[in-house]
Amino acid sequence: MLLGHAFRDTQLEARALTHRSAGRDNNERLEFLGDALLNMLVAELVFESHPQASEGDMTRLRAALVNGAALAQMAREMEIGEFLRLGPGELKSGGHRRESILADTFEALVAAIYLDAGWARVREIVRALFAERVAAGARTPKDAKTRLQELLQGEGLPLPDYELIEARGEDHARVFVVACRIGALSIETRASGSSRRAAEQVAAEAALALASRNSA
Repeated sequence: MLLGHAFRDTQLEARALTHRSAGRDNNERLEFLGDALLNMLVAELVFESHPQASEGDMTRLRAALVNGAALAQMAREMEIGEFLRLGPGELKSGGHRRESILADTFEALVAAIYLDAGWARVREIVRALFAERVAAGARTPKDAKTRLQELLQGEGLPLPDYELIEARGEDHARVFVVACRIGALSIETRASGSSRRAAEQVAAEAALALASRNSA
């Protein structure tokens, strides 16, 4: 029972566990639907659980809970990787451990549960899976981009610019290089990551350290 649900339609479950490398009947469309469902259901839970939180706080908490790294970690805890259907190339390169594949599969399974058993059931499961994480979420630290933005706004300075410098590597192992520039402080930092968003966070962290020294 993946995610705590016994599927009536086992073909739907199989599709949710099938990566595009394994064939045309894969989980990409389910991933799209699952992403929307997770954002909605987790947002509802955050809204109910933190009645005093501001819009910004709720947005940050949801983003901390519904992102590739967080979903992949949940998938690892449930050993979803052991059930994945992967093509030969992904099998050889360890695709069952890859963060992006695990996160996408988690989203696909959420969508599959919705299609298999309806709104009430998927809502019940998502709320059960995320309840403790949402309750603990008030202690979730702000990410580097948010902290950098708040520092610059506090100094009355323009927001930083982020630019994708380079994206290299094969689809299953892409590396993104991003620059973070703060023109008013003559600061430019560069960082790489497995996604553009991850690279931006690392570049922002480096820029934040420089900007903090300038404002001290």
